[in-house]
Amino acid sequence: QVQLVESGGGLVQAGGSLRLSCAASGRTFSPYYVGWFRQAPGKERDFVAGIVWNGGRTAYADSVKGRFTISKDNARNTVYLQTTSLKPEDTAVYYCAAGRNSGNICNRERYDFWGQGTQVTVSS
Repeated sequence: QVQLVESGGGLVQAGGSLRLSCAASGRTFSPYYVGWFRQAPGKERDFVAGIVWNGGRTAYADSVKGRFTISKDNARNTVYLQTTSLKPEDTAVYYCAAGRNSGNICNRERYDFWGQGTQVTVSS
């Protein structure tokens, strides 16, 4: 079984930055891709960014393109989400997820393992 643990969330002013981390543990971690999703109160859990584990191809939601960057450290089994120019509408719980098989990287149904989430709050 794979465990994913997010960290790095917090309270930040609009325009600020945070770096979120997702550390994987458990049996050999070799997903097809790893993604970040977010869920605001009363809303769906939406795709934010994803990265192919072997290869590094990335994908982003339009709402975060140019502001967020996803990266990985295969040796540390860790994925990062660097967020910049944060806006109040970025406020949400951010979840890390891993998918074992190829498919639409943006589709949360394609992901098999999920972390518990980390809260990001952006004040205006």
